[in-house]
Order: sequence, then C-alpha cells, then structure tokens
Amino acid sequence: MILFPAIDLKNGQCVRLEQGDMARVTVFNLDPAAQARAFAAQGFEYLHVVDLDGAFAGKPMNAAAVESMLKAVTMPVQLGGGIRDLKTVEAWLAKGIARVIIGTAAVRDPQLVKNAAKQFPGRVAVGLDARDGKVAVQGWAETSEVTALEIAQRFEDAGVAAIVFTDIARDGLLKGLNLDATIALAERISIPVIASGGFASIGMSRRCWRRAPKNWRELSRAARFMTAGSIRPRRWR
Repeated sequence: MILFPAIDLKNGQCVRLEQGDMARVTVFNLDPAAQARAFAAQGFEYLHVVDLDGAFAGKPMNAAAVESMLKAVTMPVQLGGGIRDLKTVEAWLAKGIARVIIGTAAVRDPQLVKNAAKQFPGRVAVGLDARDGKVAVQGWAETSEVTALEIAQRFEDAGVAAIVFTDIARDGLLKGLNLDATIALAERISIPVIASGGFASIGMSRRCWRRAPKNWRELSRAARFMTAGSIRPRRWR
C-alpha cells in the first residue's frame, strides 16, 4: 500500500478545508516547500498536491508554491487543481510534475483526458470528488448529475494511470475514509483507485488493507491521506 501525504494550497499556504468549504479552512504551514521537505524527511516517497484556488479559477493559481516544492524535494509529485486543457498538462509535466490529476474537465471534456493520457502514458490521473454519490466540479462548488462510477467507466480503455476518489463529506474531518464507496468503485473498474478524504491514522491504513479485495491488493491500489506531518510511515512498513 502506498500512502500519499497531501498538501492543499490556498493563497500560497498549506491548508486543510473541511468538506471542501473554502470558509472552513485551517492553515497548517505557511511554507509549502518546508512542508514538502518535512514529508520527505519522514520517509514518504510520493507527494499529492492540490491547487485549491486553481480548482475554483479553472487555471493554475499557486504555481510559485508548486514550483518551490518541486525544487525542494526529489520525490514524485502529482498535482490537481485548475488543469483544464492540454497546454496546462504539458506545462506542468515539463516543469517536473510526475502526474497531473484532471477533475472538472474529466466530467465536462472527457476527450481531453483521453488525449492527454495517450500523449503522456502513465502521467494522467482522473480526480473524482463525490457529494451524495454525484461528482462535484469547479472546486466542489457545483454538483453534476453523474456518479463517480459512470465517469470512471468512460476512461477504462483510455490509459488513465489512476482514479483519485474523494468523499467530500469526509474530507478534512480526519474521521475516516468512506471505504464502502471506495471499494465498491474499485471492484467495478480496472483502473487503480486512490482513496481520499478523511484519512488520519496508521490504524485506518490497516483497516483499509484488511478490507480491500484480493485483486485490489494485487493491483497496488493506494490509500492517500491528508496529514500535517504527524504520521511516520516507517513505523508500520
């Protein structure tokens, strides 16, 4: 199992939102590069970053903070938020992002995902953030009429590297993943699934691993969590 420490960016700062609400924000580090270095020092091998302002604006808004993290660490970084066209995909990958995550555009412009995944094999993921079973878009400000499964199935043969699935109702509350919904999605598609939203402890990772179906483990499905730096992966590996 792979754990992705997450850094969400708002106004150049590392924050945690409760249930995606920009008004319910906790700032846990003013220096994104320092936070990235802290995660690297703790032994993490991957980093998940979200440009929250970009998700609302539809274009990159925290580029300076992201670039500072890329300079600060050598671990692969996956990035979502405000990636709505192929030009932006190309620009981030050229700057050193290992994998981009396309969310809103996966709902509104699925051909973009397919084109990007074909042009950059293994470097394009789809972010599906669900509210009451339906996928939310535009920084979670709007809710679509389609389910995460319906969207995920569109990309079964597109070469998408992973689906990042978030239950918005759990996100930022640190009360546990929605394992039922995550596993139900993983069992219906062949694309690897990254579970997100509410992850807060090593105990949760063990529960996730025990409940995961055998084929999920074999395909190295991953659990991603949000943390301010209190969890050390070497304690349980």
